[in-house]
Amino acid sequence: MEQLHKRFTDEQIKEFMRRYLNKELKRPYLLEILGIKKSRFAVLVKEYSSNPDKFTISYQRKAATRKIAPAIEQNILKELKTEKALISDKSIPIDFYNYSFIKSQIELKHKQSVSLPTIIKRAREHGFYIKKPAHKPHTREVITNYTGELIQHDTSMHRFSPYIKDFWYMITSLDDFSRFILYAILLKFESNWAHIKALESTFLRYGLPMSYYVDNHSIFRFVRKRDEIWYRHNKTTDEATPQWKHVLNDCKVKVIYALSPQAKGKVERPYRWLQDHIVRLCARDNVTDIRTARKILAQEVNQYNYRRIHSTTGEIPYIRFQKALKERSMFRSFIVNPPFKSTKDIFCLRFDRIVNSYSKVSLNNFEFRIKAPIGSTVTLRICPNETTDLSEVRFWHKNNLIDVQRAKSSDLQLESTFKT
Repeated sequence: MEQLHKRFTDEQIKEFMRRYLNKELKRPYLLEILGIKKSRFAVLVKEYSSNPDKFTISYQRKAATRKIAPAIEQNILKELKTEKALISDKSIPIDFYNYSFIKSQIELKHKQSVSLPTIIKRAREHGFYIKKPAHKPHTREVITNYTGELIQHDTSMHRFSPYIKDFWYMITSLDDFSRFILYAILLKFESNWAHIKALESTFLRYGLPMSYYVDNHSIFRFVRKRDEIWYRHNKTTDEATPQWKHVLNDCKVKVIYALSPQAKGKVERPYRWLQDHIVRLCARDNVTDIRTARKILAQEVNQYNYRRIHSTTGEIPYIRFQKALKERSMFRSFIVNPPFKSTKDIFCLRFDRIVNSYSKVSLNNFEFRIKAPIGSTVTLRICPNETTDLSEVRFWHKNNLIDVQRAKSSDLQLESTFKT
């Protein structure tokens, strides 16, 4: 039954009350007509009797005004000011307020409970609000049917902390089916070797996927006219094989190139989420050291993989990944196939050299003496150790390992050879 004020006017109720008090109408009759109980009827009679002229049954909602503690108010404004400083710095990849992040920070760092609408209300009241531009609707979907069917791999370069001047590089690999982040690291420099180490970590831990999905970065693909200064001018696109792709070829993993940045959307969204949180946390913790930033990255990857429900799949990535490994996986076990002797023969930098008349080969003017026919081609498979500055050089001739030597990476000038 509808509420009393929606079925009767004030004047009608006043008339009923007047006639009841004058004993012209009985209470049971009025209870049935009005559709109310004795207690409600008694209240109406009391209100009418106290002031007949101002009596009304109009519904008036009293707004509940709840004041938050001054300490919470102070922390909200403090976090909002931090956000504004990040947005104002155009070299930082932050261009909007993240109120949900502010809420989590107040709850985690200050152990205070506050609602998201309260934070948004304070932001609007104090000018900490940016209207988001309208975006065209984007249909998100999983285009693969198996885990390991497609690995999305990319690099993001940004100033991840307002307290550093340099740009850092974040390398990430993502399983398309489960959205599980397989690999993530922050580096001061991007290089062929860094991406090869990413492959090594992923393959040894999870196995060999069917394909990798990357953009047209020179580390991943030779493109004529863009990269031909480093090669013979008669080479066409994809004729020269980059170091990173050599590894995938040896492992028989297919490479798929994205035709546009928009096509990399699936891996870009996790990047944006990670960037957003890493930058905000680095700003609040005054991070100036990449080792501290790496710990923050590890914490956020753990949060993304093991605790957050993905908006597209509707599942936590780790749970979806584990289920798929049992029921629908295209990962293959990694093994060192002949003629290779070690993982160092696969996850390495490769250079072909011709043995000179002194039975030597050289790399950037550093010479090695080896036992191989003069004039023959020898492949140097090099595994740098960035901690010790020593590189293990494995010499291959006609699918045979003929020698293993060591040299300083600095003497081999590997930094200038593979850093970008």
